[in-house]
Amino acid sequence: MAVMPCFYVPKRVNVAIMLFMMCLINYMMRVNLSINIIAMVQDRDENGTLVEQPDYGNRYDWSQQDQALLLGGYFYGYMITSLPGGTLAEMLGGRNVAGYSCLLGALLTALTPVAAAWDKYAVFAVRFLIGLVSGVVYPCCHNLVSKWSPPDEKGKFVASLMGGTFGTVITWPLCGLIIESLGWVWAFYAVAIFVVIVVGLWFYLVSDTPAQHSTISIKEREYIENSLGGTLAKKAKWPPYKQLIFSMPFWALTLLHYGSMWGLFFLITATPKFLSEVLGFNLSSAGFLSSLPHIARLLAAFCFGSVADWIRHKGWWTITFTRKFFCIPSHILPGVMLIVLAFCGRDPYVCVAIMTISLGFNGAATSTNLANSQDLAPNFAGTMYGIINCLGTTPGIFSPLIVAAFTHEKNTIDEWFWVFLIGAAAYILPAIFFWIFGSGKIQKWNEVQTTEPSEDVVNTKL
Repeated sequence: MAVMPCFYVPKRVNVAIMLFMMCLINYMMRVNLSINIIAMVQDRDENGTLVEQPDYGNRYDWSQQDQALLLGGYFYGYMITSLPGGTLAEMLGGRNVAGYSCLLGALLTALTPVAAAWDKYAVFAVRFLIGLVSGVVYPCCHNLVSKWSPPDEKGKFVASLMGGTFGTVITWPLCGLIIESLGWVWAFYAVAIFVVIVVGLWFYLVSDTPAQHSTISIKEREYIENSLGGTLAKKAKWPPYKQLIFSMPFWALTLLHYGSMWGLFFLITATPKFLSEVLGFNLSSAGFLSSLPHIARLLAAFCFGSVADWIRHKGWWTITFTRKFFCIPSHILPGVMLIVLAFCGRDPYVCVAIMTISLGFNGAATSTNLANSQDLAPNFAGTMYGIINCLGTTPGIFSPLIVAAFTHEKNTIDEWFWVFLIGAAAYILPAIFFWIFGSGKIQKWNEVQTTEPSEDVVNTKL
C-alpha cells in the first residue's frame, strides 16, 4: 500500500469545495439579470416621459410586466429539467451532467446581449434555455453529496451547496461595478468567462464516487464507503415514484422546501429592484446592499450545519427532532421578520437590516429542507431533490408577477406591504405542516438494508 503523504488533503474536501463553486456559478447565471436589467431598461416618470439616465449601453422600452416576464424566464426552463435532474445524475453520473450543463449555460449567458438587441422575446428564450440547462445542477450536487458525505459530515456537505448564496453575494455588487465602468454587456460576458474556468476545475477534481476517484487514498475511500454502510445501492435503481406520491414525509419536505424557496427567490428577483426603485439607492449600492442578506444566509448556513452535525455526533436528539427544531430559525423567524418589515419598514436602512436578518436565519435550511432528502432516501436523494426543487422553482415565476401586480400603478413601500405578508405566510405555514408530518427516518422505499458504521470505522476518520 502506498504511503499517504503528510500533506494529504482529503478528496472529499476538494469535492465539497467544488460543489460550493458549482452552486456559485449556477446562481451567477441565475441572478445576474436581476441587476443588469436595471441598466438595460428605459425609465419613465408618472407622465410617461423618459427620464434621463446614465449611459451604460443601449436601453430598451420594457414595461414592468415585460421585466417580470424576463426575470421569470429562467425559472420556466429550470422547473422542467429540475424534475428529471436527479434521475439523470443517478443513471449517468452527477459530474458530467452538471459540468456540461454549466458550459452550455455560460455560452447562452454570453449570447444574452445579442438577444436583447434583437427582441425582448429573444431574451426570454435565452433565459428559458439557461434555466433549462441549469435545472439539473442541484439534483446532481445532492446525488454527489449522498456518495461522498459520511453521516457525521452531512450538515457541512449540505452547507457547501450554499455556494449559490455566495454566488448571489458576489454577482450583484460585481455586476454593479462592471456596469458602471464598462457597461451592462460586460456584466454578462464576465459571468460567462468565470463559469468556463470553474467548470474546467470541476472536471479535473470531481468524480461520481470515491471508488472512481483516481488519486483518493485507500484509507479515505474505505472510511467513506464503510461509514455509509448499506444505505446506498451498488447499482443505479429506478426511483420509487409511486411510493413517493403516497409518502407524507416526502410531501412535508416538499412544502417546507417550497416555503424556503419562496423567500429566497423573492429576494433574488426583487431586492435589487426594491432597493434601487423604491428606496433610491444607486446601482453599485443596490448591488452591495442586496447581497447583505445572502452573506448572512451563507455564514449562518455553515454555523447551523455544523451545530446539527455536532448534535448528531453526540446523539442528543433524533434526526427527526433535529429537523423539526431547526425549522424555527429556518422558516418561522424569517417569516416573522417579513411581518415586521411589512409594518415597520419605512426607513431604507431598517429595511435592509430586517431583510438581512430574515434571510440570515434561513441559512438553517441546511439542517431542514436541504438535508431532509438525504435522511429519507439517500439512494434517491438526487431524484427527491429534483422533484421538490421543480415545485420549489415556481416562486421564481410567481414572485416577480406578484410584485408587478402590486406595483403596476405605483411603486412605493406601501405597495410592497402585501408582498411581504405573502412571503411571511409562505415561510410559516409549511413549517407547521412539517412539524406534524415531517420525518428524519430512512423510508422503506429506499430499498436498501441499512447498517450502522462500526466504531472502528469512525475512528479511522481522516
